[in-house]
Amino acid sequence: MPLFKIPSHFINGFLTVIFGGSTGIEVSTVVASATIGNNICQNRFSPNLYKLELICAGVVAGVSILFGSPIVVWLFAVEVIAKKLNKSIFVSCTMSAMVAWGFLLVMKPDIFLDYRITDWKWSSFPFFIVLSLLGGTLSVYFTLLVTRLKNFFSGINNNFFRVNLGAITVGLMILEFPFLYGDSYHALAPLLQHPTQYSMLFLLSLVILKPLASALTLGAGGDGGVFAPSIVVGGFLGFLFAYVCNNYLGTSLIYLNFMLVGALATLSASIYAPLTALFLVCNLAPNAYVLFFPLLMASFISRYFAGKLLPYNVYTYQMK
Repeated sequence: MPLFKIPSHFINGFLTVIFGGSTGIEVSTVVASATIGNNICQNRFSPNLYKLELICAGVVAGVSILFGSPIVVWLFAVEVIAKKLNKSIFVSCTMSAMVAWGFLLVMKPDIFLDYRITDWKWSSFPFFIVLSLLGGTLSVYFTLLVTRLKNFFSGINNNFFRVNLGAITVGLMILEFPFLYGDSYHALAPLLQHPTQYSMLFLLSLVILKPLASALTLGAGGDGGVFAPSIVVGGFLGFLFAYVCNNYLGTSLIYLNFMLVGALATLSASIYAPLTALFLVCNLAPNAYVLFFPLLMASFISRYFAGKLLPYNVYTYQMK
């Protein structure tokens, strides 16, 4: 990871999102901050023995500010990057998390979804299970789209044609569905504010098209990853699921609860990191820990169900 990846990923990720690329800046920040740790090791400020620890430390310190939660990125570094936990990794990640926590005390990040969860009932539990399975299925659909479209665009040798083909296609989709613009975090609040204003066809279109728009963005050369798209499309799925049940099955499901469970189920299965996804989604709303048990259940059900549909070794091979 050469040093130029630090400014290039920050700048490219920023430009991709602000000009409508249907992805987020989380993965760009992960790569940029990991590059810092990697280059410290390459410049012999530390033995090569601790290269992984330095990469994890860079990720935890940098990305914690973005997520507003050091514990989330601590888990991400252990689950996804290191894939193990020993004494040196624990110390490096914990020290970086403490530094990031100090910055967060000063910065005081905003709450992502400023809606309070009232409660959840055991009668909703079967619906949470079904939604978890749907979230796992959606993540597999998303993963396959990303890998297939990356392969398709990699076969186009003309960079100008490749980039503009993706940009024009995504632009036309955004023109028809503005909710697909950028990371699409802005689209979740309007759904909660006006739950009856949108049709089932419109919501279903968002669930199908958001992964497609994100895959086109990444395949055509956009800088980003699947964190934001997975959260958002999972939120769309959860909202659609509650909408269908309430309007056609006579239930009274709470939209916010199912939006969070859908976001968690899809994210957990997409990044193969159930604990990271769990604590990340628990920080999206002021008191989301009220839903801790159904969220915990959804995280592991969706992760392992997606693993059955698309085994991890196949997933990692395709993502390469």
